[in-house]
Amino acid sequence: MDKAVRLPHEHNGADTQKHILEAMPPEEAIRLVSDALGQLGDPSRLRIFWLLCHTEECVMDVAEYVGMSSPAVSHHLRLLKSAGLVVSRRDGKEMLYRAADTALAGELHRVIERIAEIRCPS
Repeated sequence: MDKAVRLPHEHNGADTQKHILEAMPPEEAIRLVSDALGQLGDPSRLRIFWLLCHTEECVMDVAEYVGMSSPAVSHHLRLLKSAGLVVSRRDGKEMLYRAADTALAGELHRVIERIAEIRCPS
């Protein structure tokens, strides 16, 4: 990155500043992670995401697992899907959902389990 930045206090040298600017993630990557973290900030979506990291389920089964109504689960699934954390596929008349097979979803799953000290089901 050739962007010259003049910092108000310049605590580090020019080489450190250049290294940081070159390593800074692009706006799109930051937005993707921010959207995903924002969606997981809701306890219901966090539970649904964790569940779908371990199984593929329809809306009605997810609702039963988490003790919510099907419309509420559908709403949360739409948000998780728009954040790229959940994917769906049609199986006959049913739509099945699971966690996305992406580095972001996988890493968030691992972080959730490390932070909460929970274990995957055997």
